[in-house]
Amino acid sequence: MNDPQTTLAQRFAAAIAAAFGDEHADTDPLIRPAQNPKFGDYQANVAMSLAKRVGKNPREVAAAIIDRLDVAELCETPDVAGPGFINLKLRTDYLQRLAADLAADPRLGVAAVAQPQTVVVDYSSPNVAKEMHVGHLRSTVIGDALARVLEFLGHNVIRQNHLGDWGTQFGMLIEYLADTGQAESAASGSAAIADLNQFYKQAKAKFDADEDFAERSRKRVVALQGGDEATRRLWQQLIEASKHHFNEAYGKLNVTLVDEHICGESFYNDLLDETVAMLMDKGIAVETEGAVGVFVPGFNNKEGDPVPLIVRKSDGGYGYAATDLSAIRYRVGTLHADRIAYVVDARQSDHFEQVFWTAEQAGWLDAAHAAEHVKFGTILGEDHKPFKTRAGETVRLADLLNEAGERAAAIIAEKDPEMDDARRAAVAHVVGIGAVKYGDLSSDRIKDYVFSWERMLAFEGNTAPYLQNAYVRARSILRKLGVLAEDAAGGVEPDVSKTSITLVDPVEHALVLKLVQLGDVVGQVAGSLEPHRLCNYLYELATAFHKFFEACPVMRAETDALRDSRAALCVVTARALRAGLDLLGIDVPERM
Repeated sequence: MNDPQTTLAQRFAAAIAAAFGDEHADTDPLIRPAQNPKFGDYQANVAMSLAKRVGKNPREVAAAIIDRLDVAELCETPDVAGPGFINLKLRTDYLQRLAADLAADPRLGVAAVAQPQTVVVDYSSPNVAKEMHVGHLRSTVIGDALARVLEFLGHNVIRQNHLGDWGTQFGMLIEYLADTGQAESAASGSAAIADLNQFYKQAKAKFDADEDFAERSRKRVVALQGGDEATRRLWQQLIEASKHHFNEAYGKLNVTLVDEHICGESFYNDLLDETVAMLMDKGIAVETEGAVGVFVPGFNNKEGDPVPLIVRKSDGGYGYAATDLSAIRYRVGTLHADRIAYVVDARQSDHFEQVFWTAEQAGWLDAAHAAEHVKFGTILGEDHKPFKTRAGETVRLADLLNEAGERAAAIIAEKDPEMDDARRAAVAHVVGIGAVKYGDLSSDRIKDYVFSWERMLAFEGNTAPYLQNAYVRARSILRKLGVLAEDAAGGVEPDVSKTSITLVDPVEHALVLKLVQLGDVVGQVAGSLEPHRLCNYLYELATAFHKFFEACPVMRAETDALRDSRAALCVVTARALRAGLDLLGIDVPERM
């Protein structure tokens, strides 16, 4: 089914062409949901921009479009407001048909894309031998939400977890692993290194204090890079121990990353020489002070002198730039990526700008093979400084997620002291983790945001608990009606595909109007790679449902037909909330 915005855009395109000629048929009619319902359901703002091109007054342009606009079966009579805004109010019978279509559509009006792409999503990327901390939260949850959305629309999504698993520090870590006798237990796949952070600190302390150990560590680096079997085995055991910790966090966060998505820095080692040679052969990279670098236009030091992107160091070693350029070559050439999304901290903007420019000059990126830096801001504490523990240390992600469950359990116990312990623990996990994820995703990703437990766990406002509660309310109504079993879990729902939908109250109109916008919003998220757009939509949907819940009794409806119609709206709303939250990687409880 086409959502109203798409259908109206098609009708406006025909009207604009009829009024001003085919050369204007591709003009964007700028149709948007109306901000104020008193002006209608949608607003077309095209008249102002088109007026300049056709040399007419905007209100004249708007009137000419309306004269040729064929929307009688969709809208009430359109009207012109202000300087040329065209206001559109959807007909009730049209909305009723759309609601019935939604009730019969498993995808809730979200159409698969006509031309699927292969999209590589690079996200999470923790460092081996270090536990994940709060700084990994944003990349992990934003990247996973985008992967889910793109996949739902039919794109071939390739997840890439670009682990930090290579570099000089691994000589120190491998030597310490061998020295402390933990290698054998790490190899077994058990959580041999119970505290990765402590392991790293102890290794670093020994490196700084023990020159013999430091010398052996430096030799380990050479052995690792040279492919020494024993050293590579220890290195792999270190990775396995780290993966155990990463997977615990991914499991709690309900993200879709698994071991097969790991493609760390080490994977590209064999490509580095060739990458740099190709850049030098094309004259893109040049020797500079013993190193090899690329001079990207616009990147200068304080004195105004050009600063190169170093692709090979003066000692012959390689850094992040060579690895990232090799990754682009691999992702385009081997994975056949049409689009690559790097979900990485905004502080890496300069790095990616230089890397992407270099890849474009080399011909590895072009109009058909695009790379995007999906940048995000910093998580701040309530003091508006980078989020830390009270002791001033980095917050471990595992501790944060455990605290989320504990805080949610306390709130649920207060709201429903009769709930048994097992159910409370299960609900608290869903609510707590959902609150943390939604608190992150609902913020415009490019901006910093303040981490506030009170705000995230609130049952009012734009929060996960508010949305989850709307879902629970809808399901509760269906249970009370006897059309949903008491023990029915998420995904089990009544068949309302043949139910006749009747809209008699303005809040029903508003609810359906919001429901039919899901497809357009999901498409916006896929295009902009901004999950907060979906969050805002779901909040508006939940708000519309809560108003419906208060104003339109279901069980006490005047007629059986009206009761069934409203029950069907409950079913479709619950499905939309569950589907939208699932795209964000957030679960819904059946009771709260």
